[in-house]
Amino acid sequence: MWGVLTDPAQLPRLTPLLSRIDASTEGDRTLWRWHMVQLAVLGVGIKPVFTEQMTFTEGKRIEFTHTPPPGVTEWAGAEGYYALGDADPEADGTPATHLEISLTLAVDMPLSRLASPVVTRTMRATMDATGDRFGANLLRHLHARQR
Repeated sequence: MWGVLTDPAQLPRLTPLLSRIDASTEGDRTLWRWHMVQLAVLGVGIKPVFTEQMTFTEGKRIEFTHTPPPGVTEWAGAEGYYALGDADPEADGTPATHLEISLTLAVDMPLSRLASPVVTRTMRATMDATGDRFGANLLRHLHARQR
């Protein structure tokens, strides 16, 4: 699972709404520039692109923090982590992994503040569906099942 979650070429194949990730390094920093597909909310189309500083703790944790390049305004960003840990083995003794995902996505949209409740509900439903599909795609890719 670790190899999949740290592969910027593989993640877009498993993640709905994500079209590609451009990975780079600057000194000791690993940066991933996330390119999303176009989203439409209340008739406004946005195509978020944002830069995340990635921190990898081998086999255990991946943290990402919104880190736009100097002098660049990005209208979207994410904060969060993937945490991996051992889970109780399967009945047949097969090892199992627990994956915890925490993700907060912020998007600055050109809409009235009065639209905020509708936008928030729409984005929450979209992100929930995306998370569910990512989980299903990851399990299928790993030939695993959810407990």
